[in-house]
Amino acid sequence: MASEANTEAPVDAGSIPEPDAKPSDENPGSGSGSVPAPESSVPEPTPEPEPSLPPLTPEEFRVFNRLADQMESFHDHFRQIYATLHTACTMGRRPANLTLKQFLDEGLRLARYLEAHHSIEETHLYPLLARKMPEFRTSSGHGTSGGVARGKGSGGKGKKEECELILQHRVIHEGMDEMVEYLRRCKSRECELELGVLREKIEPWGEVLLRHLDQEVGDLGAEKMRRYWTLQEMKAFPM
Repeated sequence: MASEANTEAPVDAGSIPEPDAKPSDENPGSGSGSVPAPESSVPEPTPEPEPSLPPLTPEEFRVFNRLADQMESFHDHFRQIYATLHTACTMGRRPANLTLKQFLDEGLRLARYLEAHHSIEETHLYPLLARKMPEFRTSSGHGTSGGVARGKGSGGKGKKEECELILQHRVIHEGMDEMVEYLRRCKSRECELELGVLREKIEPWGEVLLRHLDQEVGDLGAEKMRRYWTLQEMKAFPM
């Protein structure tokens, strides 16, 4: 029966059609010289604009802007003292109306004022604002407490990511501590005051200080505060 099993005619190799070298219309991406079709780009979703709020009356603006106004009055005083120090350093001479002791005391006074001011903010004001405002919130959802933040912080569990304003406090106080040490040494006559040296000790943190003073007042302005707090809540703020 072997002869019946082999009755099929042999397949002629020449009868097998050669594959088409060109890609077919149905598969334009195939073939060695084809260019892959570009991926379709999905546009980024456009964030929805914040709803517009009705204009404030002059009285409402005064209430909502109260914290910013009060903060600005403190900040203007800090700017004036810093400007006195920095101008003397850039001009190469201290003000004619200040003795050496008075000039050194100006720098030490600025440090005391900022220490007390930032301690009150971090202990009382920021935790209160952090209840509704992310600008004053740590990663745990609350403001800080217990005085001015210093140093680089401790690692490990329980470490909090601090808000930008508190990180600025850190930079200001780390640099300011070096200035205070130098001014005290000058005051005790351990060394002579050199305005070039003092300039090196105030400019790095001074730039952060001036930016911080403007940013903080902006964060407390009426247009921002009205998005988080009611008029009655603003009147009840303990400041």
